[in-house]
Amino acid sequence: MALRTRAFLAAGAAVVGVVALSGCGVEAKDAPAEERSFPFSGDSLTIHADDSVLELVPADVKDVEVTRRTDGWVFLGSGPEPKWELKGGKLVLDQRCDAMASDCEAWHRVKVPRGVAVTVKDDNGSVTATGFDKPLNLHADNGEITVKDSSGPLELSSSNGGIVAEGISSKRVTAESDNGSVRMAFTSVPDLVETTSDNGEIGIDLPRAAYSVTASSDNGDTKVGVPRDAKSPHVVRARSDNGEVTLRTAN
Repeated sequence: MALRTRAFLAAGAAVVGVVALSGCGVEAKDAPAEERSFPFSGDSLTIHADDSVLELVPADVKDVEVTRRTDGWVFLGSGPEPKWELKGGKLVLDQRCDAMASDCEAWHRVKVPRGVAVTVKDDNGSVTATGFDKPLNLHADNGEITVKDSSGPLELSSSNGGIVAEGISSKRVTAESDNGSVRMAFTSVPDLVETTSDNGEIGIDLPRAAYSVTASSDNGDTKVGVPRDAKSPHVVRARSDNGEVTLRTAN
């Protein structure tokens, strides 16, 4: 029993040492890049990622093209074991580590054929999408979502992270964050914007027009700086449980 106890304590001390030495974490973006093309046909793509930063762009390509960088370490276990595969319109991008102690990270850049709608579920990592004119449905369990220069309908949600949409001309946008701010900047007048945050500020910049506005905060100021018309076909709803809500006309 004494030998077992000493072995366990030694293992525990080793874990502490490993964690202490690796406290700064790994940086997948600095790891060597791998590239792969996946044959694809269809008008919609679903991406499931785990422990990965995702960057999505539409491109003049026939197949789905992926660049990945992975890095990490494990102690008393297995991994890192990166996985990428595309079956039945679903692209899986995983970085698996199963150990007593580990620090694993992945970064993926996905080129999507133009004209394809994209749905993303990222279990742990941020998601960035730029330049899409087709629908985007992006969800992150633990990470920020950023959309830039896009015009297709947007459905954005994060369980723990902010949501940012910049330079968008989408007509319909839904954004929901359980714990994080929501910030949007439109370049053209939307038809419907619905935003909620359980714990974070909401800020929306809108082109000059009259909007049917519903804005509220249970714990924070509400500032509406856009023209209001209850009969307007352009509807904006913004609600925060804990944070300021601001709607303003973009310069």
